[in-house]
Amino acid sequence: MKKHKILIANRGEIAIRILNACRKLGHEFVCVYTKEDAQSEHCTEALKQGGPNTLYRISSYQDPNEIFAVADDSEATAIHPGYGFFAEDFRFARRVVQRTRKLKFIGPSWKIIQDLGDKINTKRVARRLNVPTIPGSDRPIVDDLEAEELARSLFNFQNEQGVEQPVILVKASAGGGGMGIEEVHDLDRFRTVLRGIKNYARRQFRDEGVLIEQRIFDFNHLEVQILADSHGKVVHFGTRNCTVQSIGRQKRIEVAPGFYPQSISYAFDADKVLNDIIDYSLRMAREVGYNSIGTWEWIVSPMGNPFLMEVNTRIQVENGVSAIISRIGGQEVDLIQEQIRLGLDERMHFEQKDIRFEGLGIEYRILAEDPENAFTPWVGRIENFSWPDFPWLRMHTHIPRERAYDIPTEFDPNLALGIVWGQDLEQARDRGIRFLNQLVLEGRNYMGEPLKSNIQFLKENTRKLLVF
Repeated sequence: MKKHKILIANRGEIAIRILNACRKLGHEFVCVYTKEDAQSEHCTEALKQGGPNTLYRISSYQDPNEIFAVADDSEATAIHPGYGFFAEDFRFARRVVQRTRKLKFIGPSWKIIQDLGDKINTKRVARRLNVPTIPGSDRPIVDDLEAEELARSLFNFQNEQGVEQPVILVKASAGGGGMGIEEVHDLDRFRTVLRGIKNYARRQFRDEGVLIEQRIFDFNHLEVQILADSHGKVVHFGTRNCTVQSIGRQKRIEVAPGFYPQSISYAFDADKVLNDIIDYSLRMAREVGYNSIGTWEWIVSPMGNPFLMEVNTRIQVENGVSAIISRIGGQEVDLIQEQIRLGLDERMHFEQKDIRFEGLGIEYRILAEDPENAFTPWVGRIENFSWPDFPWLRMHTHIPRERAYDIPTEFDPNLALGIVWGQDLEQARDRGIRFLNQLVLEGRNYMGEPLKSNIQFLKENTRKLLVF
């Protein structure tokens, strides 16, 4: 295997996990940081494991020219984008591999990122393969009669499903970030909303096309972890349930596997749903020639109907909870290592039959936030952060354990990921509560008020995990 120097174009705990994976695989690495991140443990670990030449200060993680300048100065041969920032930016990925001094991009090909990053295109691919998607349009609609006919069919579909109060969404197809979207409860109201959204879209985006979809309530949010190489081999590492979220639909607890019919009763065949979404995800990955790690995101209705939401063409925050239940040759899997191997053109060295799943994993996202006040981020100084070391616990954090740490306001308030393993759901939940009870997280803001976190929120939701 050819040795590489991998530029880690990210920060925090994911940067630490990537540099550790590089070291275990025998590759050199280079890290970047901004002045706001000077206290981060990813800087400390870079210096400790690689020396002073492995750490570069930049002004922004989102300036591609700075990233490439570091790559050239350090003579890096590959770039790992982590998650966020450039991870799903096809233009950046294309530039990585097409520039004069070409580099390896540790992720899917830029064309796949482009194609699957387009939700309308993803829906078209899925429907071509008979993969269920959220009922509604797979292209912008401009004709009022066509829009009304689709709306009528969606209302009828929900009535057939036993939905007491059917709702559809009308969206400006050129919009984003929640702009140009309204809920509609009946066909008469639909006509008025349609005119309003089209007029809004014409003014704001010069495009009056609309998307019309069913609004699904009380769903569970599931994911399928896919890994594929550039030679046609595609495998999965099971499912996750990410239903425990903040009011802004930001994930707070992830559980693998996605349902647990061994001890929880569901109103549908949970094993069949899990197998179906795995099969659908594999079908799509093979069809598009997927060639990295990726996540197929699903929603499952109370009736057990799965609908594909989107595909994330990157490593995800929650990759560790899938890894903690996955074994190859009796050893726990490191999905970041596998992603790096495949990104450097290695062939996958195992088959689906070699992957064994053991027990259940729970991942807690520990944040400085106030769940009782709309999950508002808390800013201040962490003075004490510690936890017991258990064999069934994996902790990933960029927060120092030996010194105080000022939370930078420039980034999200994620502090750590605590991943707990148990032989079954009951043991995993008990261990999760034990971990959270023994976790010490103390600090004050600049007015002397004590630190606020989501630890109590995580405790309260632990006993309800996977209950639909």
